[in-house]
Amino acid sequence: MVAVLCNKRVLVCAFPIFKILFVVIALCICSGPISAISTPLRFNRKGEFKILQVADMHYADGKTTACMDVLPNQVDGCSDLNTTAFIQRMIKAEKPDLVVFTGDNIFGLDATDAAKSLDAAFSPAVMSNIPWAAVLGNHDQESTLSREGVMKHIVNMKNTLSLVNPPDAGIIDGFGNYNLEVAGVSGSQFHNKSVLNLYFLDSGDYSTVPLIPGYGWIKASQQSWFLHTFSRLKKAYMDHPKPQKESAPGLVYFHIPLPEYASFDATNFTGVKQEGISSPSTNSGFFTAMLEAGNVRAVFTGHDHKNDFCGKLLDINLCYAGGFGYHAYGKAGWARRARVVAVKLKKTSKAGWGAVKSIKTWKRLDDQHLTAIDAQVL
Repeated sequence: MVAVLCNKRVLVCAFPIFKILFVVIALCICSGPISAISTPLRFNRKGEFKILQVADMHYADGKTTACMDVLPNQVDGCSDLNTTAFIQRMIKAEKPDLVVFTGDNIFGLDATDAAKSLDAAFSPAVMSNIPWAAVLGNHDQESTLSREGVMKHIVNMKNTLSLVNPPDAGIIDGFGNYNLEVAGVSGSQFHNKSVLNLYFLDSGDYSTVPLIPGYGWIKASQQSWFLHTFSRLKKAYMDHPKPQKESAPGLVYFHIPLPEYASFDATNFTGVKQEGISSPSTNSGFFTAMLEAGNVRAVFTGHDHKNDFCGKLLDINLCYAGGFGYHAYGKAGWARRARVVAVKLKKTSKAGWGAVKSIKTWKRLDDQHLTAIDAQVL
């Protein structure tokens, strides 16, 4: 007996071994389309998808961990719990479809138990039942878990879509390189296509090359995986059903900014630059790789807490989120903040939705009104 599964219906038939080819034929003639992608992420009925970016929580030991760089009247009672409350407020206010944590999720040097700190840091996302994803920064591994151990702990948490590394990538540098696909509106012509592709990379911690000082960078193996994945998704998007003329837009998330972030001044970005760009001292070429891929719309990083600007360089927006965590360095009187990205699809008919129409971003401040600032179209 051979069981053939077709769109959740099982056909059980008796086949001679020499006619096993008919199984393949049966798979091809089963009624109804076979989903082209398998993803828990999808645009809603209004053709919208929203991402909340949380950068540099620097979580340590909870209520016993003091805040840094706050006003004198804010010191008493200020702790990691302020970071937790800010995440809860942001989730309630924005109702995101995905929460992305872009590294230095915990500040390892002050975290007594890495696992407990990770659990506490991500608890608002876990409790919200909203899908979330995370990458690592340069401080996550400085407590009681290795860099690989931190990522393995994250991927075993509830509601996360994070991966240690893609299962089909072979040998790849770092921990936390993966992609997520966002399908079109349910029942639309893009129901079985990813109309928005999200890429997450481990930008490393510190250089392991003696002659190169400073921070780590995105390595050649990661760039190769990125280009291969982008090419695969582009082919699927330009194939049947509903072939498209170009790739779906991509958004890229990691921790340490690229050297190209230093290309801007106050005349060509939105937001503020209040400290130097702490990028790697060597340029590994990932910006060029993204240009080669085509249709990467924006990159989102953290690391430099007092920078929150977003500027466009050769059609790619390079954006900071701004410092989020209260146990992270900042600037007294300059509110902690988070970045929101809202993607909207084209309306094709009264009840139809097509490909991506617009990508917008803004930031919210952790003040009395969660003030929204610096709205811009990417």
